[in-house]
Amino acid sequence: MRCTKTSSGLLKASIPKWNSPFRISIWLAHSFGLICRTKGCITLTMETTTLSQSHISHLACSACGTTHSAFGPQLLSTCCQLPLEAQYESEEPLPRSILTNRVGTMWRYREMLPVFSDEHIVSLGEGFTPILPLLNLGQKYELKQIQLKDEGQNPTGSFKARGLSMAISKAKEFGVEGCIVPTAGNAGVAMAAYCAKAGMKAVVVMPRHTPKAFKEECYWYGADVQLVDGLINDCAARAKELNASGSLLDVSTLKEPYRLEGKKTMGYEIAEQLNWNLPDVILYPAGGGTGLIGIWKAFKEMQQLGWLPQSIKLPRMVAVQAANCQPLVDTYFGVQENCRNYMGKPTIANGLAVPRPLGEQMMLNVLRQSGGTAISVTEHEMLEGLQELGKNEGLFVAPEGAAVWMAARKLLSSGHINRDEHILLLNTGSGQKYMANVEGKYQL
Repeated sequence: MRCTKTSSGLLKASIPKWNSPFRISIWLAHSFGLICRTKGCITLTMETTTLSQSHISHLACSACGTTHSAFGPQLLSTCCQLPLEAQYESEEPLPRSILTNRVGTMWRYREMLPVFSDEHIVSLGEGFTPILPLLNLGQKYELKQIQLKDEGQNPTGSFKARGLSMAISKAKEFGVEGCIVPTAGNAGVAMAAYCAKAGMKAVVVMPRHTPKAFKEECYWYGADVQLVDGLINDCAARAKELNASGSLLDVSTLKEPYRLEGKKTMGYEIAEQLNWNLPDVILYPAGGGTGLIGIWKAFKEMQQLGWLPQSIKLPRMVAVQAANCQPLVDTYFGVQENCRNYMGKPTIANGLAVPRPLGEQMMLNVLRQSGGTAISVTEHEMLEGLQELGKNEGLFVAPEGAAVWMAARKLLSSGHINRDEHILLLNTGSGQKYMANVEGKYQL
């Protein structure tokens, strides 16, 4: 192999033609000590790729911190068999001004995202969803400031678009040809869409009782849909059987490190959209918990970057679950040691039917670090919340979004939230997909 420098100071290497251009980048990065966070890039003369703005340096075990390489496909940590988290380093200051005039999608935070080459980004325009003031409900309940970030306005109708855009982009970068996911609904739809965009095979494993809208959308994207009796943990077991050969990348919640990186962009957006201020409390519907964990991760990263001052008061994070499936609530309040043997029931909020979340300890860490709490909401309360948001604010949210509003009401009554605080609710999806769950259940 011959290496020369171009007139602009870039390293040019003539190398053999390999199947995956990205594998060449990995080899060069290791051989020359070059990491994608450096200012320069590598230009190859045959099958080529350019290492761009990402400042990712490595992956770290979420439990013990052991370092893992970010330059090849990874699933769980080899040390603890727990989720990996992407870590970023910058040799030079990264000012907030870099965001000026950038496109209004989650990819505006390019340097703090893990995709090395822009050519591998698989995007449908996800991110930068609006934060809406709930003026009528605020007046009704005498609240100083309550807002809702509406993730239902993402492609495929939910916040899952963020995580799956990132995961499929990384899968494409690593030369993956197909993906599989166990899902309660929205993640399967998002994976099917982004795999279609990327030209990859998609296998979606979902509960048989999942609303028809989710199944139909997956079919239209060309996915192989497998239906299973049970909840998402049963789907995970079936996905493992279907992928016994390992030919597909399993993009289950937190089993690979990059869905988290897509979800964390909600945190970056919250800060930017609120003019670099933060709410006093954020209520989030937590099934697998990736969004809750990701938002907190974003706040910490922005403090390290200097985008948020170290002295800023970070929000109390509230994890909201369905009473039919509340493993985190039970663990948080000491009802059980952990969720490993928890048995949940179906709920109209399909995304909250996650009885044994892999990220349980990570969610607990967020709640404790932020001074937050966990709370559950009944099926009847969700229906009440759906109708109240619809009749008062003109919003037809997912049952998960209704759950966070009802949780806010309960916490206001208990005194955990004060009426003069800045409250932010996260609605994770469009109510349109849940019609089979809620049809005819409104109160006239």
